[in-house]
Amino acid sequence: MDDLLTAAQAADLLHLHVKRVQALARAGTLPAVRYGRKWLFPRARLLSAAATPSSSLAVHPAPSAGVEISARNQLRGRITALVVDGVMAEVRVAIGDQELVSIITRSSAERLGLGVGSEVLAVIKSTEVMIAVGSGG
Repeated sequence: MDDLLTAAQAADLLHLHVKRVQALARAGTLPAVRYGRKWLFPRARLLSAAATPSSSLAVHPAPSAGVEISARNQLRGRITALVVDGVMAEVRVAIGDQELVSIITRSSAERLGLGVGSEVLAVIKSTEVMIAVGSGG
């Protein structure tokens, strides 16, 4: 029988927030079964889904890190372009079918060993988020 994980255990394994894991289970993106009010996740199927490169599940192995961070807005992705000029570096990160651009110092890019193809964690910390829609819709 497959080893079953709770939502919290699955979140730890996938390096996601527990609410995100539950939402992915509800959407059918993560292999899970409902038992009463709880979600249970078969460990082997979960790892298999997370390891499939073509999976719509945007889960990647966590970069090895020596620190924990309190910020919840953490997005995993892969560097698609890195432009270093002077003291600054422009880092383009593919996250699902979206792209995020970050400007960091050259020394930070070098210290982190960033390069095209590197798996990274984009941490977004902001006091404001604005939403806009087109005038026609």
